[in-house]
Amino acid sequence: MPRTARSRSRARAADWRREALRTNLWVVPALEALAAAGLFAITLGLDRAAYNGKLDLPSWVLSGSADGARQVLTTIAAAVITVVGLVFSITIVALTLASTQFGPRMLRNFIRDRGTQLTLGTFVATFLYAVLVLVAISPGPHGDFVPHLSITTTLALTLVDLATLIYFINHIARSIQLPQVVASIAHDLAGAIDDQSALGADAPDRTERGLSPSELLARLRTEGAVITTSASGYLQYLRHDRLVRIARDADAVIHIPYRPGHFLVQGHPLAYVWPPQAAAHVTADLRRGHVTGPYRTLTQDVSFGFDQLVEIALRALSAAVNDTFTAITCIDWLGDCLCRITTTWQPQHVHRDRHGYVRVIAHQPDYDRLVRRSFEKIRQCSVGMPAVMIRLLDALDKVMRQTHDPGRRKLLMEQADLVLHTCDATVPEASDRADVERSHRAVRAAYEQTD
Repeated sequence: MPRTARSRSRARAADWRREALRTNLWVVPALEALAAAGLFAITLGLDRAAYNGKLDLPSWVLSGSADGARQVLTTIAAAVITVVGLVFSITIVALTLASTQFGPRMLRNFIRDRGTQLTLGTFVATFLYAVLVLVAISPGPHGDFVPHLSITTTLALTLVDLATLIYFINHIARSIQLPQVVASIAHDLAGAIDDQSALGADAPDRTERGLSPSELLARLRTEGAVITTSASGYLQYLRHDRLVRIARDADAVIHIPYRPGHFLVQGHPLAYVWPPQAAAHVTADLRRGHVTGPYRTLTQDVSFGFDQLVEIALRALSAAVNDTFTAITCIDWLGDCLCRITTTWQPQHVHRDRHGYVRVIAHQPDYDRLVRRSFEKIRQCSVGMPAVMIRLLDALDKVMRQTHDPGRRKLLMEQADLVLHTCDATVPEASDRADVERSHRAVRAAYEQTD
């Protein structure tokens, strides 16, 4: 694999590891707590030097008795830990609201939010620092040792906590708004689309050697050995570069019929290997080439991003919620992401080694599947809702104007025709049907337009 392709592959693996670390509420607070401990070690060393007469502290450093210092630090520590409980309570309320209003799959978007993690970490770090300074007050040969610089630093951290609390209240108030949630999901989906498109661009031009992918698939179906899944869970990530090395070392071809996002069942087929005698070697190393887990992620599974937007739209269109404008917002962002798919979507299915031999045959969601899962469920739930139908047609019109492949344009036109049929069957008012038909004619005109 060329250097540039290898470096990009390593960068994507690093992105996956960062994403795995980001989706929790303990890493950032733990790092900030360690930073607070390091800061305490520095300020305590300076306070020890000042106490022993080796250093003069600046005039702005607070001074006072040991009893006064203990009282100040105890008050600060108690107040900070109380606010930590408040922040946790607000976070839990936000997570509960997200689960109820946006769906359970939206919880990960709130858990991975950096603002919440930094807020929790800042308060925890301040509490730890205050406790360490409180413990450091002790009798000494020159009277009580009072770490004046550390106490001043504690007060400064308290001011930082106050600013952080104001930021957190504003941040959580903005983050639970539906348009912000939808835009955040769409932003993450756009990044995943760009990453997967770059994956297809990584394959350098090289001489293709050996059997073609179609010939290899035929042999894999008839002669290939089956490798079963070791543990149930969602396929989250495929390390394509490592899979290529595993197949190259075994002089074999690996076919993985599943893409990230599919659920794997323990004991069921995970991959097929040809020639079959290489199966033992590949099986021993295959665990290092993929990651499974209890949930789906956006790292390589762009379908998950589309499903999240569609889920919010379906909840908005349900009889219990009946929020047409939220559904329209989701349709707008779905149209934007499909425009990106239309212009950049070139996922790589066949991975070759540096000599040009096919080593891994993988799968990615097809353009047709992404378009259908973006529109069909929303259309089915938009019965009797001309406003939603019009916005679906407007989104199809925008995607159509950026699509040049005849097959893809035909698929978009088919989706527009289905929207029109739903309108004719479910919208009783003639003027409403006329508005939908007008939008459908715009899609038809874009479809019939030739470059």
